[in-house]
Amino acid sequence: MGRYAEAFRRSIADPDGFWGAAAKAIEWFPDGVLNTCFNAVDRHVRDGRAEQCALVYDSPVTGTGRTLTYRELRDEVARFAGVLRGLGVHHGDRVVIYLPMVPEAVVAMLACARIGAVHSVVFGGFAAHELALRIDDAAPKVVVSASCGIEVNRVLEYKPILDKAIQLANHTPRHCVILQRPQVTAELVPGRDVDWTEAMADAEPADCVPVAATDPLYILYTSGTTARPKGVVRDNGGHAVALRWSMEYIYDTRPGEVYWAASDIGWVVGHSYIVYAPLITGCTTILYEGKPVGTPDAGAFWRVIAEHGVKTLFTAPTAFRAIRREDPSGSHIARHDLSGFRYLFLAGERLDPETYHWANDLLGVPVIDHWWQTETGWPIAANLMGLEPRPTKPGSATVPVPGYDVRVVDGVGEPAPPGTDGEIVIGLPLPPGTLPTLWGDDERFASSYLTAHPGCYLTVMGRIDDVINVAGHRLSTGAIEQVVASHPVVAECAVIGIHDALKGQVPRAFVVLKAGTRADPAQLRDELVALVREQIGAVASVKYVDVVAALPKTRSGKILRKTMRGIAAGRNEPVPSTIDDPAALDALRPMLHSDG
Repeated sequence: MGRYAEAFRRSIADPDGFWGAAAKAIEWFPDGVLNTCFNAVDRHVRDGRAEQCALVYDSPVTGTGRTLTYRELRDEVARFAGVLRGLGVHHGDRVVIYLPMVPEAVVAMLACARIGAVHSVVFGGFAAHELALRIDDAAPKVVVSASCGIEVNRVLEYKPILDKAIQLANHTPRHCVILQRPQVTAELVPGRDVDWTEAMADAEPADCVPVAATDPLYILYTSGTTARPKGVVRDNGGHAVALRWSMEYIYDTRPGEVYWAASDIGWVVGHSYIVYAPLITGCTTILYEGKPVGTPDAGAFWRVIAEHGVKTLFTAPTAFRAIRREDPSGSHIARHDLSGFRYLFLAGERLDPETYHWANDLLGVPVIDHWWQTETGWPIAANLMGLEPRPTKPGSATVPVPGYDVRVVDGVGEPAPPGTDGEIVIGLPLPPGTLPTLWGDDERFASSYLTAHPGCYLTVMGRIDDVINVAGHRLSTGAIEQVVASHPVVAECAVIGIHDALKGQVPRAFVVLKAGTRADPAQLRDELVALVREQIGAVASVKYVDVVAALPKTRSGKILRKTMRGIAAGRNEPVPSTIDDPAALDALRPMLHSDG
């Protein structure tokens, strides 16, 4: 039996033994309590990594950078923990963090963990209404924010958004700590607002507070089917154990090595793999305030990898589609020394084969597609590079990660036959690090995840809209996108189902061309229709093809397919507050409202 097979077997047959052994990599205090901040920072200072770089801040949007050793990070975290304590924050209290990608965001998260407070990071730039909902649900004593964030070439003032959110919210935080950035000076509210720099100058450092393994570390909100967001809870103990295990056995990254998750701290990837997992492991982590293209060019990622000695990169497929679109030949790669680069991990959305092959051929390192959710906090399925690497295949996340009893079932919970659609579930109990509940709503947790298939956790919800019904045939728009994206001039695409009086629905493709290429729209449509007919079948015939300058996306790079579908269906579809470029959606609206 191979290493993977044995690890997976034991994780399901003897989870207590399996995870008990993994827990030895975490330092526990007497009586089974711990502190996540101690495991992420203090113990590395004590054990000889004090002068190792813990955090690299790389900000092409401001032209600045900064490094913090483990000692420097510990000292800043301890001092800001003292700031929070001075503002009345104690074990179990909540703190909302509404910050851009700056070192202070990491410091604030770890400071909360240090004193046993529960942080809830809200993506920087979220609209006031969305921020107000989260303030009401978490009921924080303190909000930590900044004067502004920076989006490539524009400054987004945060303080007016925060002020409006507090006006909209029913709950009023006692204090707001504001980081004043050089680009904008925010006006502070006397008696409520505190200047970060001034508060840090006067604060007494705070020590780590022991907490129970089951105590919450953070709340992270994800979209719900109602107006109220779902607050995913993450505990301290299982979280630390699972993330430490994942760094070694999934990502093959060990103490002292450099790990970069090119995401945002507002998302689960940022929580798990910018902040907690690399630091708990004793790695150097990269905090990047920039984009894959435009800051300044499509070679930005290669510069960061070469300059900081990155071994492992984890990002979203959209980032690589953007790079491929701007630099199809990969000409920027030759300008940088990538000899220390070993792995590219991609997740967060579907990895199309064209992008997979492009990255694999140019980089010459394993390109690993893996899958997980905000709710799980770490991967469900992956190619475990530190345990037993396997051959990769486009479109496959390879195998279930030990601890996850993954099954595909039909509508009544029976195993779905090969070649048929089904729902992906995980047999209970879930492994450590996954959500124990939703904040303040155990009933919603059970109804959302545990009732559809008794004894199982339901992983796929609200994603059946990837399937359209064309003349009684259920077709995957993702499969159609895969074919459309294989055309040599197509950089990226989105396929949605639109109403058709005869067939019910028909697929409509919106395509972005590769940089430097041109195509006659009518000829391209004919070629794409023929390609889809050839590879999927005549029933999947794409009726409409629109060439567009850009596709509307969130700031994390996800295409707003649901929003596009809603507009095309004539609904008053709300636009997510995380939209990156509203103009791209505005340009599409006339097409979406038309019949092609």
